[in-house]
Amino acid sequence: MFDLPLPIHPTTGPRGFAPVFAVGDADPNHPFALTLSRRTPADLMSGRAAPLVLARFATLADAMLGAIDHAEGMATNTAPQLLAIFDRDERLVLAGAASDCAVAWCHPVMSATEARGVVTEASQLRAQAGRAATWGEPDLAQRLRHRADLLDGRLVDPLWRAFAARSLQVAA
Repeated sequence: MFDLPLPIHPTTGPRGFAPVFAVGDADPNHPFALTLSRRTPADLMSGRAAPLVLARFATLADAMLGAIDHAEGMATNTAPQLLAIFDRDERLVLAGAASDCAVAWCHPVMSATEARGVVTEASQLRAQAGRAATWGEPDLAQRLRHRADLLDGRLVDPLWRAFAARSLQVAA
């Protein structure tokens, strides 16, 4: 099988958003990248579906605070945005949905068995979303895809699972 990583290209920010991070976030040597998922049809068709790097941070705690700062900068009527934190080797460390001035973090899976169950459920939701789109229900299809994306956010790299779970406990 091919095991090619997705490139994460740094950007100045998504359309219409100016990051308000207090930390020196432009340093490419920082190990944690806070990213924003790009799932619009135009991005998918143009090949720009790789996540946008909003900022880079020296610690996971700083990256989590950066995600909260991003959520606080969003308008209250904005649709939820999927944020993810990757390490320098582009492994998923933590993911969540930002909306209403907060971030709802996805609790990481703790085993390969749980990960297989999450992949199966996300796949079923995407199949349901495809059927909903075929039936002329675009809003339902979008909600189902969003739920599937949130499930995918639980698929933290095995190296980071315990650490991410503990970070969420400490943050709570």
